[in-house]
Amino acid sequence: MSTSPANTGPLGQPRGIGFGILLFIVTLGFYGWYWVFKTQDEVQVHSDQGVGGVLGLVIYIVINPVTWFLIPSEVGKMFKRDGREAPFSGWLGLWFLLPIVGAFVWFIKVQRALNGYWGSRAAAVIAA
Repeated sequence: MSTSPANTGPLGQPRGIGFGILLFIVTLGFYGWYWVFKTQDEVQVHSDQGVGGVLGLVIYIVINPVTWFLIPSEVGKMFKRDGREAPFSGWLGLWFLLPIVGAFVWFIKVQRALNGYWGSRAAAVIAA
């Protein structure tokens, strides 16, 4: 019988959704580089799976559309590895086919799921 190990690495940082959107706009998209790096790094360090921050950033810069599918896939796998139902799959990246609005929907869904995950794991650690 094989079970996948639980996510045991350090928790990531919840981030404000509105603040992230504002920073992305004000920095003309450069905040996206930071967000992609930190998000993929935190998921990889916590779950010991995924491409990590540096490779994730390179993928984002070189072949950006891959990131639309990669991040939701890795977040979903992190949820599953923790014994939870994934809030979405990599197919969430299809939202980007809807210009502008799709990017907002994608970011809100991903960041909301991450904030919920990090918050619930932090509460579990405090309660224990």
